[in-house]
Amino acid sequence: MTLAIDARGLRKRFGRTDVLAGLDLAVPAGSVFALLGPNGAGKTTTINILTTLVRPDAGTASVAGYDVVAEADEVKRRISLTGQSAAVDEVLNATENLVMMGRLSGLGRRAARDRARQLVERFGLGDAAGRRLGTYSGGMRRRLDLALSLVLPLPVLFLDEPTTGLDTRSRQELWRVIRWLADEGTTVFLTTQYLEEADRLADRIAVLDRGRVAAEGTAEELKSRIGGDVVELRDADGVLLRELPTDGTVHGLRAAIDELDRGADAQSPGTSVTIRRPSLDDVFLAITGGGAASAPAPELIESK
Repeated sequence: MTLAIDARGLRKRFGRTDVLAGLDLAVPAGSVFALLGPNGAGKTTTINILTTLVRPDAGTASVAGYDVVAEADEVKRRISLTGQSAAVDEVLNATENLVMMGRLSGLGRRAARDRARQLVERFGLGDAAGRRLGTYSGGMRRRLDLALSLVLPLPVLFLDEPTTGLDTRSRQELWRVIRWLADEGTTVFLTTQYLEEADRLADRIAVLDRGRVAAEGTAEELKSRIGGDVVELRDADGVLLRELPTDGTVHGLRAAIDELDRGADAQSPGTSVTIRRPSLDDVFLAITGGGAASAPAPELIESK
């Protein structure tokens, strides 16, 4: 397996705070890899190290086969980074922004115009290509920002919370583009606070807690580690009253339902029982303790 990103034992301290405390990552080429974690867990610091913006205090990392410290210039030639805010020129329209970026990236006039035309169509901006950016929605701006990152085809794309602040429709449009990029062979490394985003997009997911990877795997692998189905008791308005995990067997389901039925809540008119599969929300809460820095749950730690 060819790795687009390979990090071993990364450490970074700011002041007295250990932001990364021995981070290990292995990202296969051509995949979408999502890094999850509560605020302050070290997601942005990880991206800053992998994109050569910050030097690690210890450990090693290579991106596209090059060391991020010793061969930083080679890494920069092979990566693109889209941050949390749209880095676009408000005075220009979409086509002008893309042509300008192409020229700054070394393309000739004709090549820059041709590439701009391709990206405008690919990212669904054709009808608005000649409009000033002040008329763009948040989703259109983010798509343009992503297009600007791809003026030169590069093997690794870093996305730091790319859909923050977008509405559902705009977020789904951006997901479609990200999935297309991976299908075309680009390695996409993204951080996100939206668990559904990781569930829908990522080939593999790592959950970061206290500066280390507490769990890693596919979405289904992570969900399976916290047990079987969950039986929920809801009132007549659909409000969750109680929930119990089960092992997914008929016996386990009956036992959980009997336990719920013994409670006073179950006697209220209109209560109902539902069964659901574990979600990434369950995984995230089990590992991070609901968002605060916490010790990794032993049963969720990836074996080495």
